[in-house]
Amino acid sequence: MDPSRLKALRRASPYLIGLATLVLVALSASLAYVWTERRQFARLDDAVAHQLDLYAAVLEVELAHQVDLPGLIDQDDQIESLLVQPDAPLMRSSINRRLTRFVAQSGALRASVVNAQGRVLASSDWYRADTHVDRVTPLDPCIAEGLTGQPSQRFALNSSTGAPEVCFARPVRRDGVTVGAVLVRISLQPIEATWIDSAFRAESEKPLVVDAQGVVIMSSVPAWKQQPFSALASAQKSPGEGVELVRVARLESAGLGMQVANQRLLPRMGWHLVILTSAKDVWRDARTAAWGAAAVAVSLVLLVLLLFQRRRVGAQKVAARIALQRAYDELEAKVRQRTAQLETSNSHLRHEVMERQHAEEVLRQAQEELVQAGKLALLGQLSAGISHELGQPLTALRALAQNGCLLIERERPQQASDNFKSILGLAERMGRITSQLKSFARKAPPEERSLPVQEAIDNARQILAARFANEGVGLATEIPPALAVRCDT
Repeated sequence: MDPSRLKALRRASPYLIGLATLVLVALSASLAYVWTERRQFARLDDAVAHQLDLYAAVLEVELAHQVDLPGLIDQDDQIESLLVQPDAPLMRSSINRRLTRFVAQSGALRASVVNAQGRVLASSDWYRADTHVDRVTPLDPCIAEGLTGQPSQRFALNSSTGAPEVCFARPVRRDGVTVGAVLVRISLQPIEATWIDSAFRAESEKPLVVDAQGVVIMSSVPAWKQQPFSALASAQKSPGEGVELVRVARLESAGLGMQVANQRLLPRMGWHLVILTSAKDVWRDARTAAWGAAAVAVSLVLLVLLLFQRRRVGAQKVAARIALQRAYDELEAKVRQRTAQLETSNSHLRHEVMERQHAEEVLRQAQEELVQAGKLALLGQLSAGISHELGQPLTALRALAQNGCLLIERERPQQASDNFKSILGLAERMGRITSQLKSFARKAPPEERSLPVQEAIDNARQILAARFANEGVGLATEIPPALAVRCDT
């Protein structure tokens, strides 16, 4: 292959590997997302199907249990007799009590008897202040259907409490003519209350019942009742076969606007039982699977690159080991050569150091000789002053000694003592001068010490005092007491 093309291919290989990795990661994440989404929707559909069976069974059992209640009340001819003789007080009182006992035993909400004009002749709530007895309700759909001669069962919302109720009507005929109807109202509020309790969390499933007109008549969310289901939930694009997605605007504030709708027909009443389940967990699991697949894809790519890199590094190590051995051999030869050169240079340096040390020793001795010669020359120059300095004290000593002897002879001891003290001071002065001269002239190894400048000047002043006096020179100094120098003594 052309070396230039091979070089260009090697230069572009990192970009090609990166692009292939991105494609592989995107494909893996997409496949994992789609597969997990379908699988989770299928699992959700199975779980909700069981819940639908449970809720539908409870409603069907409750409705089937209550649908025959009007027939149980109308087992004799007393109700038919009441419809023929509506003003018989004893008969009305007896039927009222029977209806009250029946309601207490069956769990129904209310039972009543109405005539063909829709007037309530007897009711289980006869004893209450707001009794329905003697009320005329011909416009009630349940009563109207019952008076047509056909059994009726209709949903009826309690106007005061909003509780869901069902009205069952059974016509009463006499000689083939409908003379009235027996009505039983049951409440579905206990069932709805269990739905509300189970859906207290925002992400819980939301069961509801939609009638034949598409209006919500029961719901775990009380605010949804009596509203068209189409206004609550708008259909969305389905992510897969058999999955119905709807967007519930009232759940969007909780981040749960998208719901999965599963429904089942309740044939007895013509209603639809609907369960809304949040799709949030499905998409969360799908995203998790996508991220996991992407991570696995990246790991596989990294593993392949690692294996390739290990092989490449192994080959590079072998080549580097060979090159290193060659360089090591060359380095050893150069080290031996350089070592010989350094030994020769070191020998020359030692010889030069010895010569330099000898020259320094000769120079130091010459400096010491020059210093001593300078001292002796200075002593020669100072000899006149020193002889004068010592001559005066000696003359004074003789005079004071003679005076002292005379004073002792004349028995004047105090004055003789003063003369002797003066003699002692002169002797000490002469001793200091000779001591300083002896120290100055001595040839000894220098010793450094800290010498106050004022002390050095005072000593020089004593030595040169006679010369200063002969030449009329005065010496004035202004030196800080703490000022000192390091010097040889």
